[in-house]
Formats: sequence, structure tokens, C-alpha cells
Amino acid sequence: MDYRKKTVVASVAGLTLEGMDIMFVSFAMTMIISEFNIDFATGGLISSITNIGMLLGGIIFGILADKFGRVKVFANTVLLFAIGTALTGLAANIEQVYIFRFIAGLGAGGEYGIGMALVAEAWPKNKQGRASSYVSVGAQYGVILAALLSAVILPFLGWRALFFVGVVPVIFAVIVRKNLEESPEWLAAQKNKETNKQHEKGKLAQLFETPRTSLTTISLIIMATVQIAGYNGLMIWLPSMLQKSQGLSVSSSALWTISTAVGMIIGMLAFGLFMDRFGAKRAFGIFLLASACAVFLYSYAAGSVAILIGGAIVGFFSNGMFAGYGALISSFYPVQIRSTATNTIFNFGRAIGGFSPIFVGYILQSYDMTVVMIYLAALYCISLIFMLTLKKEPSEVLQPVEVKIN
Repeated sequence: MDYRKKTVVASVAGLTLEGMDIMFVSFAMTMIISEFNIDFATGGLISSITNIGMLLGGIIFGILADKFGRVKVFANTVLLFAIGTALTGLAANIEQVYIFRFIAGLGAGGEYGIGMALVAEAWPKNKQGRASSYVSVGAQYGVILAALLSAVILPFLGWRALFFVGVVPVIFAVIVRKNLEESPEWLAAQKNKETNKQHEKGKLAQLFETPRTSLTTISLIIMATVQIAGYNGLMIWLPSMLQKSQGLSVSSSALWTISTAVGMIIGMLAFGLFMDRFGAKRAFGIFLLASACAVFLYSYAAGSVAILIGGAIVGFFSNGMFAGYGALISSFYPVQIRSTATNTIFNFGRAIGGFSPIFVGYILQSYDMTVVMIYLAALYCISLIFMLTLKKEPSEVLQPVEVKIN
């Protein structure tokens, strides 16, 4: 296996394990609430605290990966969220659950951007979109893996045993550390004295070094926030909304979830190819417009066939774009701050977008499904506006172009 394929396999596996880890909480939530005798709001804090850990971990480990190397720090982030996940199974009270999920979040938040930086630095610009899409699909693999493990483990061994599976990524981390070489582009940058001087400026400050880079960073954060907010709003609330508005059974809504997930996976793979061929701006523009239209029109879907097909179409466009963010963000920042930029921007989006289900729940209390879908469609339009502001400038900060933009 050549180096390019190794970076993809390692990043896919890392994101799969991260997705599995996050979904463990969703599948085990009912048992956790029952055992510790807490209310739903207290249980919901588990995900919020995990997201905070992801944000901090993304910033901290992004900086460390830019300073000390991708592979070493990547392996350590996998170890950290594996330890945090396994320790969750030993929690004696809800406070300890919070602490251990925060630790797992630190590792998970660091892993994403480093893996994406590795892929961006290994693949040529005309193939980065598809490479990024291969990695992004890993999260969906993690959801499927978590569902299968939960179905087997939870009924017989309980929720604690499910989290003990978290020790498995330790093996993966050791394999990565032994078999994956450091990024050649990062190694080359380390040998350049002028690059090293810029390297010492302060990584977060470089994301806002000029008016153009500031606007680029803010625009990318807003786009990432919309991506996460749209996904959470759709996947957490839409099954319940369909059960209520269309009279679907739980089994039917589960079938909708599968249909939508399949549409998402196909959309990611298609987006990567589309991005490589037509450029990032055109790909995101088309998918954002299509997402806004598909989400709005979906509120008028009626009948099981229309709901299933419509769900797959919505998933295709709305989450297909997820495949492009790693390559898109990486293209705007040089190697010495690339991990910091990717992790910081996307994990800010995770932290802010994670509140979307709360807002959707508020809308549902006062209005109906149509208003929710208008809200989601408006989000994609906002993202489109900020995407159109993305523009590279002929400065050293934005020189390393890895993705076609126009």
C-alpha cells in the first residue's frame, strides 16, 4: 500500500472509531439516565460536554500537530478518546460520565483535522476532493458499527460493556504509529528556516492575520456550523416529526433513517468527484442551493414512497457536502497551520451547530414541520452567501493551493 492510500485508510479508520464512540452515547442514553436517575436535560449535557471537549481538543492538538508532526499527534488523539471511552464504562456517577466524555471529546476533536491535513498533504489537488470524501464516509461507517455493537451488547451486557469496546482503538493507534510515515510536506516545511519563523508567530493568530484571512476563517466557520446544524436538525428531529405529521411507525421511521444515511454516503462520494472536476465553489454552490430547495420541498412530501425517496435526496445534498470541508479548509492555509485551521474551524462549527436540535425543538413547540424546514433551508442559503465570499489572495499565507476554487 502506497503512502497516499495509507493516509486515507488511517483517516477513515480514525473517523469511523470517532463516529462509533459518539453514537455509543446515543444508543446508551436511556440506560444511563435510568441507572443514575437523572432527567433528560441532565443526560443531554453529556453530548454538550463532549462537544466542548472536541472544540478544545481540536485547537490544542491542531497546534501540536503543526508543531510536532501529524502522525505522532494523530495516534495520541486516538489513544486519548479510546481511554476516555473505556473509562466512561467505569463511571460511578453522572459527574464522572461528564469528565470521561470530556476526555473522549478532546481526543475526537483533535483527530479529525489532523487526518484531513494528512490526506490533503499526500494527494494531488485534482484528487483531493475524492480522497476527502472517502475519509468523510468513515463517520457513517462508525454509526453503522455502533448500531450493530449496541444491538448485540446492550441487551445482554448493558451500557458499560459497550463503552469498554473503546479500548480497541488503542490497537489501531499503535499500528498507525508504526506503519505511517510523517507527512513529507510537513517535514519539508520544518527544514525551511523562514517557514519556521512564521511557525512561531502563534497559530490561532494566523487565522486572522489579514482582513482577507479573517473573512475566510469566519466564512468557513459559518459554513461548518450550518453543515453540523443542518445534519443534527435533520437526523435528530426529522424521524419524530415524520411519525407525528405522517403517522409513521417507529419501524418506518427507522427505515427512513437508513434511506437517508444511504443517500448521504452516495452524496459524499459524488461530491468528492464533482469537487475535483468542477472546483470547490461550483460544487458547494450547487449542493447548497439543492439542499435549500430539497429541504423546503420535503416538508410537502406525502406517502411512504415519497418520504423515503425524498429523505435519500435530502441526505444526498445536505450531507454530501460534508465530504468537501477537509479539502476546502486545507486549501486556504499553509502547511505550518493547516491542522490548527482545520480542527479549529470545524470544531467551532460542531460546538455551535450542536445547539441546532434545541432550537428545532423550540420551533416544534410553537409551530410545525414546515417552519422547521424553512429554518433549515434558510441556513443553507446563509452558508451559500458566505461561501461566495471565499477568495484567495496572492500572499504567502494563502499560497499553498490544494483544491480548485474557481
